[in-house]
Amino acid sequence: MTPTPTRTAPPRLAVVLTAATLMVAANLYGTVSAHADEAPGVPPGTEASASAPVEVDANDPDLKLPEGATLAEPKVLDIKQVVEDQSGDERREDTNADVKFALQAEVLFGKDSAKLSAQSKARIAAIAQEIKTQNATRIRVFGFTDNLGSSAHGDVLSRRRASAVHGVLDDELADAGITYEVRGYGEQYPIADNSSEAGRKKNRRVEVSFQRTDS
Repeated sequence: MTPTPTRTAPPRLAVVLTAATLMVAANLYGTVSAHADEAPGVPPGTEASASAPVEVDANDPDLKLPEGATLAEPKVLDIKQVVEDQSGDERREDTNADVKFALQAEVLFGKDSAKLSAQSKARIAAIAQEIKTQNATRIRVFGFTDNLGSSAHGDVLSRRRASAVHGVLDDELADAGITYEVRGYGEQYPIADNSSEAGRKKNRRVEVSFQRTDS
């Protein structure tokens, strides 16, 4: 018998990691809890059909509140969506409150440089357009490096790179009503393991974040 060839999914332009919308009501003792990582042991997307609905006896005494107890207010947990292009050069994170773009330093600058390349300005201009769409008035531009070299050098370089990105955003937006927070954090706050070049590449980045207003 000829074995059936294994089919692999075609490559995609982006990888989307979306947290499910979670709304949790209070439990019977007035506390609220939610654990997004506690999924049933079934394949993703099949949870709804994993088991038959459970009948609930409305007169069950265990379902009654203790005397004097009240339900806590229901809460809607924050939703976080992450989109990263296939190369990993650009990453976008959306929550209920904020939008954050992270651009790898290699996309924007030469090695150990804070001079923006010509093509990088088009990427920053696209971020500026999103800022206009959101009518954001406070922009955070933070620079980061890996842990190679001295910490002092990383602090200076990350600040210079953040300032370069800020300059393009300011020119594109040309809005005196917008305020900027520009900082260089050097090797602080890594998002990947600095023990490998792949991790260090992710850590060398500039992040642009702002509040969303379309939610």
